[in-house]
Amino acid sequence: MELKSFSSSSVSTSDVAHVGRSYSTLISSFRHKVGFKFSTHFKCRRGLFLRTYSGSDKAYFTNEVVNSSVGQDNLAAETSSRRINGTNGSTSSFYYRNLRILDAFDDEYGGVVVDSDRIPSNPYTFASLLRLSLFQWKKMGKKGIWLKLQLEQSDLVPIAVKEGFQYHHAEPGYVMLTYWIPEGPSMLPANASHQVGVGGFVINEKNEVLVVQEKHCSPATLGLWKIPTGFILEAEEIYTGAVREVKEETGIDTEFIEVIAFRHAHNVAFEKSDLFFICMLRPLSSEIIVDDLEVEAAKWMPLVEFVEQPLIQEDSMFKKIVDIFIARLGKRYCGLSTHQVVSKFDGMVSSLYYNVIDNEDNCVGK
Repeated sequence: MELKSFSSSSVSTSDVAHVGRSYSTLISSFRHKVGFKFSTHFKCRRGLFLRTYSGSDKAYFTNEVVNSSVGQDNLAAETSSRRINGTNGSTSSFYYRNLRILDAFDDEYGGVVVDSDRIPSNPYTFASLLRLSLFQWKKMGKKGIWLKLQLEQSDLVPIAVKEGFQYHHAEPGYVMLTYWIPEGPSMLPANASHQVGVGGFVINEKNEVLVVQEKHCSPATLGLWKIPTGFILEAEEIYTGAVREVKEETGIDTEFIEVIAFRHAHNVAFEKSDLFFICMLRPLSSEIIVDDLEVEAAKWMPLVEFVEQPLIQEDSMFKKIVDIFIARLGKRYCGLSTHQVVSKFDGMVSSLYYNVIDNEDNCVGK
């Protein structure tokens, strides 16, 4: 997804006036609670820095956050000055610093992606900037806001949630939160709904199937000799994942031929759905090297012996997969081979799976 730079450093004059009124209220409240008056030259190492020059027809008003802020409602301010005309017919003018909001990028759907590398680490500063940013993005008509917080920024998560952000997904190094601005249900895409698994059906010239017994399995599959299986990695192709899993579990090098079938199931893990692709692979080596972490044992098993296992015969899905595999060996069935194609929609190279039959009604795979 192409991201365009989002200019977020300045706020309009009307916005400054609006926030200026908020500051006036904040200053009055602060003065009342603390019990002292602002002098003509008052400094506070923490919080607001108010400076007024007398003796001329102009006044300069500056407020900024120095190191930290007084309360979470203070708004961080920096960058260039802006001139605001005086009111009530006076000739005075105010120079008010433009309010800085969070650095972000426009996405192509009218939303905003916050630059996670430029998020302030101070929770009070972050809270102020986040509140001001939401105010400004709403005025600009933005839609979905994406906020990615790294593991070391976890103390900022409650602040974002308090402002209305919701969890979208999490990875080992970060959590992604979202905020939908328009009224009505959120139109942001949901988190990934599926996990993808692969199984490798490998058969050699002796009509032997490569099988494994897993070290960690459910009681229902205890003692079962099964094909090597595993999960696809991020940005990994189905066919390369099948080859990799077989290699990792058994040490056997293979070549992908076809996807002969796939299963779709739901509520498999943490309410996620599951896609499981059964791939036909051609062995390129024969010596088995067992992965001691996942696999209890591995061997080449005669196809007939593999099929006659009670657990295979009693399970309708496993039995159907075996029937499909045997039909493929007898050239009575064609699976899906992979073909690299480029789409004009995104300009990316993709793997398209389909079958091709030659003039003699034979499957054309790799």
